Amino acid sequence: MTSSILDHLIFLYGDAAGQQTYEKVQQLLAAYQPRLPEPDTAVFSERDTVLITYGDQVQSPGEAPLQTLAKFCDEWVNGRIQTIHLLPFYPYSSDDGFSVIDYKAVDPALGSWDDVAAVGKNFQLMFDAVINHISAESKWFQGYLAGDPAYEDFFVAVDPSVDLSAVFRPRALPLLTSFETKIGTRHLWTTFSADQIDLNYANPAVLLAVLDTLLFYVAKGATYIRLDAIGFMWKEPGTRCLNLPQTHRIIQLMRAVLDKVAPQVALITETNIPHQENIAYFGNGRNEAQMVYNFSLPPLILHTFHTGNARQLSRWAASLELPSDRVTFFNFCASHDGIGLTPARGILSDAEIEAMAERVQALGGFVSYKANGDGSQSAYELNISYLNALAVPAADESDDLIARRFLAAQAIMLALRGVPGIYFHSLFGSQNWREGVQQTGRNRSINRQKLQREQLEQELKSGLRQKVFSGYCELLKLRTAEKAFHPIGDQTILKLHPAVFAILRGHQREQLLCLHNVSADTVSVKLPLAGVELLTDTAVAHHITLAPYQIAWIKPS
Repeated sequence: MTSSILDHLIFLYGDAAGQQTYEKVQQLLAAYQPRLPEPDTAVFSERDTVLITYGDQVQSPGEAPLQTLAKFCDEWVNGRIQTIHLLPFYPYSSDDGFSVIDYKAVDPALGSWDDVAAVGKNFQLMFDAVINHISAESKWFQGYLAGDPAYEDFFVAVDPSVDLSAVFRPRALPLLTSFETKIGTRHLWTTFSADQIDLNYANPAVLLAVLDTLLFYVAKGATYIRLDAIGFMWKEPGTRCLNLPQTHRIIQLMRAVLDKVAPQVALITETNIPHQENIAYFGNGRNEAQMVYNFSLPPLILHTFHTGNARQLSRWAASLELPSDRVTFFNFCASHDGIGLTPARGILSDAEIEAMAERVQALGGFVSYKANGDGSQSAYELNISYLNALAVPAADESDDLIARRFLAAQAIMLALRGVPGIYFHSLFGSQNWREGVQQTGRNRSINRQKLQREQLEQELKSGLRQKVFSGYCELLKLRTAEKAFHPIGDQTILKLHPAVFAILRGHQREQLLCLHNVSADTVSVKLPLAGVELLTDTAVAHHITLAPYQIAWIKPS
C-alpha cells in the first residue's frame, strides 16, 4: 500500500519531489493515527440510505440549527435513513456553503463540532470536501495575496494571453479573475466564480494540505466523503482541464491514504459529466472512488415520466455495469443543485433535452446555461423541485395523483443497484420556492428553502407533504429489509411493457421483481414469475394490472 502512495506521488511530481512529499504524507498519517476511529472494512448493505440536507434545513427559534436538525432527524427519520449527508457546514462567503473560508471550522451560525457529533449519534455522516476551490476570504487566499511564502503557488496564475478556449466551462462566467497581490496583478483560475479560487494541485503543498483536511474529517466522524466538483482539479492549458489523468491519480492517492488508516471511509465523486466519463472514477473497481454520483439518472427519469415511456431509461439502465464488488452507484433524483443535462447528452437527443427544458419552464422552473468554446451557450441545468418537475403543465391535479407519480419516480431510484441519496425536500414533499430565486438572484435557490420545524411538522399531518412522506417511508421500510436490494446485488432490466420500468434485483438467492408504471394509463403486464406484491401484501400470478403510476415490488413465491 505504501508503494502505491509513492507511485502516485512520483507520477504527479517526479522522483525527487514525489519522494519528499511521500515522507511528509507518512508524517501526516503518523500524526493523525491516534485520533482516527478503529479501522474497519467498509461493507455495503441494503440498509444503506443517505439523506442529503443543509445543516440549517430545519430551524427553531433560539436553537442552533444543527441541534434542531439532530432532534428532527432522530424523531422523523431514525430507523428509515442510515446516513446524513451534511452539505457544507463550514464558514463560507458565497454559493450556499460551497465557497469555504475554513475547511476545519463549523459555521457559528449553524452550531459547533459537538452539534455535528450529535447529528452523528444515531446516523453515519457524510461530509463535503470542497477542494477544487476555496473562498477568496480564506486564510489560504489572503496569505497568497499578502505574499506569505506558506501559500506561494497555492493558486493557478495564468497569463491572460494564453489560449484557454479548449477548457470545459460549467458556468457562463469568466474563467480568469484578476487580483492585486503583493507582487502585482495576477490572473487566477476561477472555474465557478470570482469568489471561488481554484487550488493548484501541481504544488505538492496544496495536496498535503488537502490530505490533512480529509484526515481531519475522518477524525470528526465522517464515514463518507463527497469530493465536490473533483473533475476540474488539475489544470493544463491546451486541454479541457477536465478528468485529466492527474485528477484520477490524485483520487487514487486519496483512496490509498484512507485505505491505509481508515478503510471504512468511502469516497464519492461528484462529476456532473457524460456517463462514460463519470464512471471512469471507479478506476479499476478497487483503486479509486467507492461510489460515483449516477448523474444520468435524474434527467432520464424525468424524461421517462414526461413521455410516459420507459424504453430509453430501460436501455440505459441495462448498460450499467460495475467494475468490481467493492464499488457501486450513488443513485439520486434530486439534490441541492439542479437537474444536470450534460449527463443525458448522448443518451437523449438534443430535441428531447430541449423539450424537457421547455416543460420545466412551463412548470415554474428555470434553465441555467453554460458557455461553450465557440462563444455560444447551451442548457446545462434545470432548476426546479423534482416534485414539480414531474407535473403536467396547466393541469389541475389532486394531491393523491401528484404524490403517486412522484413516489413512482423515487421508487425507480430506490430499486436500482446502488446506494440511494434522498434530498431532504424530496423526502418531505417540498415544491418550488420561487421567492428564494427572487431573494438571491440564483436559480438554484428554487430548491433550497429552509424550513421552520414547527410549520413543517404541522404540514406533515395532512396534505401533499403527508402523502409524500408516508409513502416514501413505506418504500424505505421495504427497501432496507430486503436483501435483494443490496447495492452490489444482481440487476436485470426486463422489457415487459413500454410504459413499465421493470427490474429484477437479486442477492444471495433472494429476488425481487420491481415494476413501475411511468404513465397516466392503466396497463396490463405478463409476468415471468408469481409471488407476493409487498406494498399491498397480495398474491400475484403471472399477470398484473397496474394503475397509473402504480408501483409493484413482487417477491417470488
